[in-house]
Amino acid sequence: MKKCVAALMTGLSMLLAACGGGEAAADETEEREEIELSLWTYPVGNWGNPSTVSELLTDFNQKYPDIHVSVKYLTYEDGDAEVNGAIEAGTAPDLVFEGPERLVADWGSRGVMADLTDLWETEGLADGIYDNVRAACRHSDGAYYEFPLCMTTHCMAINYDMFREAGALQYIDEENRTWTTEDFVNAVEALRAYGQKEVGVVYCGGQGGDQGTRALVTNLYGGAFTNEEHTSYTADNPENVKALELLRELDGIDFAPDLVGGDEAERFANGELAMAFCWNASLELTQTLNNPNLHFEIMPMAFPTDSGEPKLQGGIWGFGIFDNGDEAKKEAAKTFIRFIMESENEYGKAVIAAAQFPAKDGSSIYANDEFMNEYGMFMRYMGDYYQVTTNWANARTAWWNMLQDVGNGGEVEAALADFDAEANRTDGGSGRDA
Repeated sequence: MKKCVAALMTGLSMLLAACGGGEAAADETEEREEIELSLWTYPVGNWGNPSTVSELLTDFNQKYPDIHVSVKYLTYEDGDAEVNGAIEAGTAPDLVFEGPERLVADWGSRGVMADLTDLWETEGLADGIYDNVRAACRHSDGAYYEFPLCMTTHCMAINYDMFREAGALQYIDEENRTWTTEDFVNAVEALRAYGQKEVGVVYCGGQGGDQGTRALVTNLYGGAFTNEEHTSYTADNPENVKALELLRELDGIDFAPDLVGGDEAERFANGELAMAFCWNASLELTQTLNNPNLHFEIMPMAFPTDSGEPKLQGGIWGFGIFDNGDEAKKEAAKTFIRFIMESENEYGKAVIAAAQFPAKDGSSIYANDEFMNEYGMFMRYMGDYYQVTTNWANARTAWWNMLQDVGNGGEVEAALADFDAEANRTDGGSGRDA
């Protein structure tokens, strides 16, 4: 639920303070030649904020003054173009901070990433990392192209005040944050009767936030998005056909070809929509801090499902190293990763900076944080991490084109068949849920 901004920021400040500063260890520093590393980071929480990243690098340089790290801050709008351009030009960065969609399924498959298996085999370094996270970081060729830092489960959210006034709270399980497909339909109808014309929108103006629409469609009747082996896209199934037909026919749910996930989240925070399908802890922080029109209580929810067992899509973020042919730089980059992962202080600060959750079990980073614990409960609903399936970029583009087709009245089964055909083309790359 929505928390007081002051209390929220106080809690985050206390967490950062509890993680402590850098641990100077000059006596451990060996004399060696200075090395220049480049780190390119996508805007995961405050990893897109220069002041936050500078604090982490200051800690690092207290222990390793001979390794100098310059940082380039990417956006999700043009970051892929910048990285791919650098790869083609032979000027790829040494380190990159992102997720398996890019590091493993795309750049790893293209043979430009360094194998990090030695880090995974370093005693204690990978202890506690969740099995599904480990699997996502390992390529089918056996190499590990990512070392994970943090993760989340994407969810949806409802306007709790509006649901209460419309008498729709009876249709949700507030304790477990779940509801059935039938309850979802009943809630939408109750909100319409209350006078809320637009209850929710299936945004499809682009790939931004498409993790929400995929989870909505596949959860409603238990449909699949890929095969179990993550080698092909299998969205053309009766369960997804039924789900899309329901969404198109349900008064109060509109298809919006002019909106992406960020637009939907903003409209929800403005009170224009009763629910948002693109949501997570980081989005609530952003909207709470930056949206002056947010005057209602937010309740994060799992997506409705007829089985009673929601499967939420996860997000994983971590470090990869481009194989630029310089062994000294690769070793220095691994030193940076070890520094972040080995120290409980630095690991905590790095995770908190991302406004996500630890990628390993047993961490107490958010032990006393009510807000993050509320979102942490959704980890138990995390489903299969299918975003590493080949041709992810093709699939993301094909998905929102399919939704536009359905929204424009196209035959649903044919639209899904076209999606599968396009997504399974062999000339695609990879994209990121953003």
